[in-house]
Amino acid sequence: MTRVAILTPDPAEVAYPELWPKVLARLQHALDKVGIETVPTPWTAHVEDAAGLRGFACVLPLLTWGYHHDHARWLRACATWQASDVAIANPATVLAWNSDKRYLSELAAHGVAIPATTFTDALSQEAVERVFAETSADELIVKPAVSGGAWRTRRLRRGDAVEEAPGTTMLIQPYLPTIETEGETSLLYFGGRLSHAVNKRPVAGEFRIQEEFGGQYALVPEPPAGAAALAERVLAAVGEPLLYARIDMLPDAEGRWLLMEAELIEPDFYLGVDPAQGAGFARALHDVILDGANA
Repeated sequence: MTRVAILTPDPAEVAYPELWPKVLARLQHALDKVGIETVPTPWTAHVEDAAGLRGFACVLPLLTWGYHHDHARWLRACATWQASDVAIANPATVLAWNSDKRYLSELAAHGVAIPATTFTDALSQEAVERVFAETSADELIVKPAVSGGAWRTRRLRRGDAVEEAPGTTMLIQPYLPTIETEGETSLLYFGGRLSHAVNKRPVAGEFRIQEEFGGQYALVPEPPAGAAALAERVLAAVGEPLLYARIDMLPDAEGRWLLMEAELIEPDFYLGVDPAQGAGFARALHDVILDGANA
């Protein structure tokens, strides 16, 4: 049986003890059907030396949740994997690049529509008030450029006190009320092909759509044309061969689709609502492994 490694959270990570094993089980179920055995191993065990990852047909960083808590270590790991002969997907260069949300500015320079976004290395009351003035927004979202799962994400109204964060790059965007009325839509791609789309909505009184905050997920039978066009533009702008990608987006008040995140490291594929239960991912991985064997 073909063996692949799935990189899992640092054993010292306490934020996701019950959630990630459920996601792992869904992945294992999908891959078992095509004869692929999965071996979970903490990503932090392979930071300085990739020897323990050799011998696997592919290494999947799909459960490296919490890497943002030690970004410097994550970047060292990516450099180690890049320098090794380990078959890792997505590519280690993409894993490093995608771990800092400043990639959004690069995608915007290639014509990808994103919300008005400001990055600052010195978050302060003055910096926030300046963005309020520049955007005329009633509310803002503030979060670290290196983060995940809504970690340290704040929703600010005019006049709210700002917790300053000197030395930490922060992202500031206008709050889009459509998150509450339209939800965020994610398009899942495996091997460059659209697999399925999922709409995620927050519960009443909440703006975060993650499962741990009560987010409600539903299959989108046919993604809107504008959403699909934006996703294809994102993938073209990334310009790298990707085994998987989750493109998260939101319409603004005028109905224009805006990229919120291109999740290329450790996205949940939402296999629980995927009609094919991960068969598309399993096929794409099988093809990647076969191509590698024939290279």
